[in-house]
Amino acid sequence: MEKPNRKLNTHLGELIAAAGQLAFECSDNDKDAYILAQLALIEMIKKTAPAFDMDSEFDRASSPSQLIH
Repeated sequence: MEKPNRKLNTHLGELIAAAGQLAFECSDNDKDAYILAQLALIEMIKKTAPAFDMDSEFDRASSPSQLIH
């Protein structure tokens, strides 16, 4: 099943505020709300971040020896 490609036109601060507000509404105490908001934001970022291939990224990087004289 293909994931829909949806974009949210908002600022990061607004997203964090909304996640925090919702977490506080759904939690019994402040500690749980902070943890819930943190986990929700981490999952959103993980799902939307581009994949990072360590081998190909480091192969394209310039050698530090070329920069040191």
